[in-house]
Amino acid sequence: MRTGHILLIYTGGTIGMGKNPTTGALEPLDIASLLKQVQELRFIDTHVDIQQFPYPIDSSDVTPELWTRIVQIIQKDYDQYDGFVILHGTDTMAYTASALSFMLQNLTKPVILTGSQLPVGLPRTDGKENLLTSIELASAIKSDGKPYTPEVCIYFCGRLLRGNRTTKINADGFHAFESYNYPHLCDAGVEFKFHQHHIIKPNYEQPIITQTEMNPNVAVFSLFPGITEPVVRHMLEAPNLKAIVMRSFGSGNAPQQQWLVQALRNAHDNDIVVVNISQCIAGTVQMQRYDSGFWLHEAGVISGYDSTIEAAVTKLMYLLAHHENPQTVRHYLEQNIVGEITV
Repeated sequence: MRTGHILLIYTGGTIGMGKNPTTGALEPLDIASLLKQVQELRFIDTHVDIQQFPYPIDSSDVTPELWTRIVQIIQKDYDQYDGFVILHGTDTMAYTASALSFMLQNLTKPVILTGSQLPVGLPRTDGKENLLTSIELASAIKSDGKPYTPEVCIYFCGRLLRGNRTTKINADGFHAFESYNYPHLCDAGVEFKFHQHHIIKPNYEQPIITQTEMNPNVAVFSLFPGITEPVVRHMLEAPNLKAIVMRSFGSGNAPQQQWLVQALRNAHDNDIVVVNISQCIAGTVQMQRYDSGFWLHEAGVISGYDSTIEAAVTKLMYLLAHHENPQTVRHYLEQNIVGEITV
């Protein structure tokens, strides 16, 4: 049932920064001060309620505990709102969006993350457009009364993107995010152009499924020419390590060195899950295409297909928190759970 209300969850980020009048340095604003800079909110038909974290968080300091707090807020207020907009720093926004996609399954309402590259109070800020458009997208409905985008998304610079397909691509430009391996869900110009056949269709007869546990015992390493055995072995011997995201070359290739073969086989035998994703920003892992990838498959490495690094890391955290058996984790890694990979 429509409520005409959107919940705005403010976690922090550049969008909420303001200049200290004494030092001139940027510092976090509270939500009231932030919204004073966005007088255009008066002209939006939807009523916006606000929930602010006790202290604004720099996105570099984001942890799974923050994801849990966001999930709990949405779970508690789910029936009161038509959608949710989360203001978040850009540096780890794609990680948070990916994590929330696994922690909020069978969403029947939009959850849209946004932020800005310039603080909302600066003359050339991108924050106002990102915020206002995100609110409009979160409240947009089809002719049947159902929302256009009932999934976790990122909105930035005219593009609505699936959250777990998105990565930050630019530290300075306004076009800061892209989903290279998945089409845009909506392009926002003078009008909204929704691409309905790319948007998740939930089961409206079933309730939302929320998860609050994540296991962070995951490591990431990138292959590079000259990588040495001691470095890899040191990582594999880290206490409590449960899984590794390995960023390989091209379509999933790795050096055919015996020490690396043995190290990855030992990891598999010691119940450490290794998932292979490409260092390329577009394309997919196909380990059986070349000999330099086929041996990874033989060593028990799992394909991450066309996953982003953000989705691979948070998917592992989610699976490890809910499945003790490594073989079960490996099985689900190769399944498309919430639109994060193309199988």
